[in-house]
Amino acid sequence: MKEVLKNYSGIIFLLLGITIGSIIGIVAPGFVEYIKPLGDIFLNLLFVSVVPLVFFAVSNSIASLEQQSKFGKIILVMALTFLFFILTAAIFTICAVYLFPVSGVSGSSEMITEAASEESWGNRIVSFFTVGEFTALFSRQNMLALLIFAFMTGFAARKTGESGQAFRTFIASGYEVMKELLLLVMKLAPIGLGAYFAYQVATLGPQLFGFYAKPLGLYYVAGIIYFLVFFSIYAFMANGQKGVKSFWSNAIYPSLTAISTCSSFATMPANLQAASKIGIPNSIANLVIPIGTTLHKNGSSMSSIIKIYVAFLIIGKDFFDPSNLLLALGITVFVSIVAGGIPNGGYIGEMLMISVYKLPQEAIPAVMIIGTLVDPLATVLNSVGDIVAAMFVNRFVKVT
Repeated sequence: MKEVLKNYSGIIFLLLGITIGSIIGIVAPGFVEYIKPLGDIFLNLLFVSVVPLVFFAVSNSIASLEQQSKFGKIILVMALTFLFFILTAAIFTICAVYLFPVSGVSGSSEMITEAASEESWGNRIVSFFTVGEFTALFSRQNMLALLIFAFMTGFAARKTGESGQAFRTFIASGYEVMKELLLLVMKLAPIGLGAYFAYQVATLGPQLFGFYAKPLGLYYVAGIIYFLVFFSIYAFMANGQKGVKSFWSNAIYPSLTAISTCSSFATMPANLQAASKIGIPNSIANLVIPIGTTLHKNGSSMSSIIKIYVAFLIIGKDFFDPSNLLLALGITVFVSIVAGGIPNGGYIGEMLMISVYKLPQEAIPAVMIIGTLVDPLATVLNSVGDIVAAMFVNRFVKVT
């Protein structure tokens, strides 16, 4: 019990901060203007720490890749499997929010002071991928351009060989430093988000609680259905009825580990043990599961769609516009694969979402709160999904 409380302490403190903020917003709305700056300070610290972390994390991961040509076929099938699972989870969640829509909060559009800028698609595409000045890269408004620059820097660092060793050491060290900085900033989350929640409660009233409860309920219902139904389908595709039986007979322990630890990395040993009992060769399990722990996130894919949907409800815009849906799928793939390897990567995905959609920063606390509250189930989907992914890879590598 002590270990469980330790693993969930972040969520417990955040819920405590939100609860205190909600009480303040209800009983003392006039006091909110004095504590709202605490929320602004937290968000500003988050912005300035996330941007350099993205650069160092992505460039370091590319620069430190080792050549593993003999695993080429496994890696290719694994990458396609991850992409297929992630997009399936995202599309399933889009269908869920379409069939069971959540009503917006009256007055939420008036709360937004920064309107999304209207510009041509040509200009938007250019601004998504590039910037005109080097200094503009390190702005939260240009996260996608920063990612592309980080990838290019990482590849260049790899190609320089021995002469680039000092630089590779620098970006590896920078990653560790910025990772610790972000962890320090996130210790302020209960205070910062509590202050912002007090502001939202005072501004929008008690209806706000219903606003959060509906998408959270939708996520948990959809997530449980995805866990039971889609994982069974994947296991059946991997090895027929025998695959379904062997998967579920060995997935219980990893599932309980994921719930109790709220950590995909802590669940990895249980996943490897389950994969061995299922009969997945070590050459596949020892590659797919560790990489999947970092880069394969079914639960994050579903939560990304829910958070984007909620952000659109807040600003009163149509989430189901085809262009917005395509962007949502692109952001979801990034959040689930790229940001999955970065500590608190969900928050980085939220920064990208705000940047790409030109949303106001007032939407960030809402999606951060939802992201935190769905974390237990998301961890189960993320971690246990690696087992069925390994089964899937084993099936198709054998065939080809």
